[in-house]
Order: sequence, then C-alpha cells, then structure tokens
Amino acid sequence: MSNGLKDKVVAITGASSGIGEVTARHLAENGAHVLVGARRIDRLQKLVSALQAAGARAEYQALDVTDRASVTRFVDFAVERFGRLDALVNNAGVMPLSPLAALKLDEWDRMIDVNIKGVLNGIAAALPVFEDQGCGHVVNTSSIAAYYVMPAGAIYCATKKAVNAITEGLRLEAPHIRTTIVSPGVTESELADTVTHAETAALVAAFRTEPMPADAIARAVGFAIAQPQSVDVSEIIVRPTGK
Repeated sequence: MSNGLKDKVVAITGASSGIGEVTARHLAENGAHVLVGARRIDRLQKLVSALQAAGARAEYQALDVTDRASVTRFVDFAVERFGRLDALVNNAGVMPLSPLAALKLDEWDRMIDVNIKGVLNGIAAALPVFEDQGCGHVVNTSSIAAYYVMPAGAIYCATKKAVNAITEGLRLEAPHIRTTIVSPGVTESELADTVTHAETAALVAAFRTEPMPADAIARAVGFAIAQPQSVDVSEIIVRPTGK
C-alpha cells in the first residue's frame, strides 16, 4: 500500500479526533502528504507536530465544513501548499440521535448542515481543482446507518443515505474522478458524545460496547486511495466481526 500512497496529497476534514485523526496518521505513515482540518485547532496542531516530527509532510487549517468559504479556503490551501490535491476525505460528521417526538430541531439542522451540506461543500470546493487536473478522488465517510433505519436515528440515517446518493451521483457525472463511500460500523470515536437525549444515549452506550479501532477505517480509506487511477473502489463497508 505504501507505494500507492507515497506522495499523494490528501485533505481530511473532521481530523481532530477519531477516524479523521487516525486516517491522517495512517496515510502519513505510508508516505502521503496530508492536510488536516477541523474546528479544534489545538488538536490539529498537536497532530501535525507529531507527524512532522516523524518525518511526514503535514499541515493543518482551521475548518468549519458548514461554512462554504471555509471549505474553499481549506482546499485552496492544499493546492497552494502542496501543488495539487489528489484526494479529499469528507469525514466530518455528527450523530445526535433522538426520537423524532423529542423535537430536537436544532440537532436535526446540525446533522443536515454537517453530514450533508458539509459533504456538498467539500465536493464544490474540490471539483474545480479535480477538473483542472483531470483527476482526483472524493472519499466520503458514510455509515452502516445508510442501509437501514433505526429508532432514534431517522435524521442521522437520512443524512447518510444522502451521502451515498451524492457520492454515486458524482461517480456517474464525473467518470474521470474516483469516488469512494466508506461505511463504518461501530467504531471508536467521539460520535456518541453528541447524543443529548438521555434514553437514547443509554441505548447507544450499550450498542457500542465492542467498537472497532479507528485504524480499521483508516486502512480502508488508505486501500481505496492507494489504487491506480484506473481502479475505483466505489464502496467499502467495514464492521466488527459478527455484527
């Protein structure tokens, strides 16, 4: 895999923790140049310092995926700093699950803004770059929740179904641009920390007793990006054994 990732320029959103952070580490360890973005700058600084100390080429940029201008600056910075952009990993996401009857409208809006509009903002920023280059790769973090609806998960599941539809649409419309949907099962991350509905939080905690390490998803992302331009890994579902 290292040969396929070596010198690839990859920008990763939601990289201050969990899957995004571990993916940045994995790609950098295998020779990729990484740009990490998130709102928590202190965590990004710590991550990039560690990567640079290990000899990797890494940079960070403040990023709010719900802000179109912020995402554009993020992608532009990658091109300015590294000379090109080979892949964008739209990883930022939130999961404040709750029953519809709880009427947590602000949380519904937040999921739509981050999980759907954040992905669209990433595509809108990267697509012109990829068109100019004649190639590129969009990797979107989805979820096994895209394939079924669970109680308290109607909005979250809907956002992930939307991610899958958007990714497939891009694949069909831009055949020279590779697209990959990565759908994790239960994985070590801070996603569950966004659940504010007490009863749902208890159910989620019980469901997440044996999560996969985030490295399982990082390796899946690395596998997809490492393929030659002629090979498009369209979709990967990664879940704990037996789940």
